[in-house]
Amino acid sequence: MNLPTNHKKLIEWVNECAALMTPDAVEWCDGSEAEYQRMAKITLDSGVATPLKKRPNSLLFRSEPSDVARVENRTYIASKNKDDAGPTNNWIDPVELKTTMKALYKGCMKGRTLYVIPFSMGPIGSDISKIGIELTDSEYVVMNMHIMTRVGTKVLEVLGSDGEYVPCLHSVGKPLAEGESDNGLWPCAPLDKKYIAHFPEERLIWSYGSGYGGNALLGKKCLALRIASVQARDEGWMAEHMLILKITNPEGVSKHVAAAFPSACGKTNLAMLVPTIPGWKVETVGDDIAWMKFGSDGKLYAINPEAGFFGVAPGTSTDSNPNAMHSIEKDTVFTNVGLTEDGDIWWEGIGYPAPGKLIDWKGNEWEQGKSEGTAAHPNGRFTAKASNCPSIASNWEDPKGVPIDAILFGGRRPTTIPLVHEAESWEHGTFMGSIVGSEITAAALDLKAGTIRRDPMAMLPFCGYNMGEYFQHWINLGKKPGVKLPKVFFVNWFRKMADGRWLWPGFGENSRVLEYIFNRCEGKAKTVDTPIGKIPAKGEISLPKGVSEADMDELLKVDVEGWKKEVADIRANHYPKFGERMPKELWAFLDRLESRLNQA
Repeated sequence: MNLPTNHKKLIEWVNECAALMTPDAVEWCDGSEAEYQRMAKITLDSGVATPLKKRPNSLLFRSEPSDVARVENRTYIASKNKDDAGPTNNWIDPVELKTTMKALYKGCMKGRTLYVIPFSMGPIGSDISKIGIELTDSEYVVMNMHIMTRVGTKVLEVLGSDGEYVPCLHSVGKPLAEGESDNGLWPCAPLDKKYIAHFPEERLIWSYGSGYGGNALLGKKCLALRIASVQARDEGWMAEHMLILKITNPEGVSKHVAAAFPSACGKTNLAMLVPTIPGWKVETVGDDIAWMKFGSDGKLYAINPEAGFFGVAPGTSTDSNPNAMHSIEKDTVFTNVGLTEDGDIWWEGIGYPAPGKLIDWKGNEWEQGKSEGTAAHPNGRFTAKASNCPSIASNWEDPKGVPIDAILFGGRRPTTIPLVHEAESWEHGTFMGSIVGSEITAAALDLKAGTIRRDPMAMLPFCGYNMGEYFQHWINLGKKPGVKLPKVFFVNWFRKMADGRWLWPGFGENSRVLEYIFNRCEGKAKTVDTPIGKIPAKGEISLPKGVSEADMDELLKVDVEGWKKEVADIRANHYPKFGERMPKELWAFLDRLESRLNQA
């Protein structure tokens, strides 16, 4: 076979994996459109995918019901030392885990093709980008990686004969006997055989048994966050679960904002926001992940390491996110959503009633108001090209990255947390990020929806090492000589009254909070000092329709008793988990907050 690379170490690894997993064939992906179409044809011919007549070059997949989301309790950080994984990760001894997984990998690709996917996270050749090589036996994965990353021969050219890459090994874990096919069924292994394993010291990722995006597209959370966070700590940069947006005022001045929110807290909606304030413009640089490095000028520069969106479909509509709806008009892979009779998609919260009889995400007939369950799984997804998004910024692929002026943290909190407050310093901002809490959503399979969990910096499921150390890394970065640090804010769009009424309309109206943050970065807007940080002075945020002065007072009020409960919870249940590795600076901020609240 004529190989597209002379990278000896890479060729040896591919050969070694092929010998273990015994595929029928090995193919090196070139990233071409012809290759994508060939993958699509294979999935259509096997009955795993359905063509969508209403959306050019788009397919619908239905996964097995046990394979619909990230499985956090089957995701492991197999560091050599258990403490290095920390209390928020599942740990297994790496030697033991490799023994278990090698036994599963043995012969697991029989009857299938092993695809070698060279991919770049970030613009090819950027100083901030990293290269990965994913081996997989799933055409679905190849297609999604084509959309989500930069795939193909160009990546191998940058890699050269001895460049660094992250080896990513994946199998659906469903070998086929002679003459057997998938028969239109989604291939995966039972839940107790699924493993998503990370070996941080070796910069190695092994995934087995799942075909779902977050577990199988190994460039996404596995490399872009869990392994990259370890690389970032060791190399002095940041790998964060953050959107990146560009906001431009009527005078043509632009700022860039990075923002971290746990799943289903409106992250994609904010990244693609259509402002309601005349003359203001918001553009998308990225909707999920930011890699940030300090430039020679001391500023923090960010790239979006992805090339597409892997978005949650239910709840996405022309009202909530018109730009996302335009992004998925063509060239899109849909997973676990409803199918209409005329060959289109439908899901709950799409903004219009289901047209007639549908086929639901499980493949059964479904009729709105008559059938049980939902047409789409709550974590149904779309994979769409970033380049198809109408709000994509012209500089979104700048290899230097974009300069970050502000960092936002947020979560889904009906009470206590105000609409927006600002940190007094980078360290104080790190403290605010470390205590983020949010209501749990359907994006994680094995957690109870509706309860609050702490999700520091929205990194709880994605930090590849001990989170106490991760907080320390943030503090250390703030102490680097000559750095010009972004301002840090905390936002909460989800405040409710006791009767369930939303206090803030959210969506496009969030531009009013962005305007205030923009003005703060310009040194213009006035603030009031409070025990929790700086809040906007009266009149600094313009009122949207339907929000009264009294509502705004409530939105910006510091709920002293609510915050005291927050402090007690952090002190009893959150910080102690990190033991010796919890930075003393953050304990001091907690003590300070408590003392201020007691004096308030």
